[in-house]
Amino acid sequence: QVQLVESGGGLVQPGGSLRLSCAASGSIFSIYAMGWYRQAPGKQRELVAIISSGSTNYADSVKGRFTVSRDNAKNTVYLQMNSLKPEDTAVYYCIVGMGTRGNFWGQGTQVTVSS
Repeated sequence: QVQLVESGGGLVQPGGSLRLSCAASGSIFSIYAMGWYRQAPGKQRELVAIISSGSTNYADSVKGRFTVSRDNAKNTVYLQMNSLKPEDTAVYYCIVGMGTRGNFWGQGTQVTVSS
């Protein structure tokens, strides 16, 4: 069993910052990628940022504002979100990829950007 626990979501004003965390526990091994997706109301889930073997990939809409990082010792992935915009409002899901074992998803954390 793999458990992913997310934290750090909430309500923030436009231009503000939030930091999301996702800690993986349980039967953890051979993690090759960790990252974040988001889903806004009425929209499909989309990739936000992913980190794998030291390389990162970001959605164009968040480049320069969001930073994904990973603590391998803690099996934790972070998403630092700066200069937040109302269009960043969504439920954010962490994802952990373990090769042939497949992908595991967090429960989601709500991020709301509003004045």
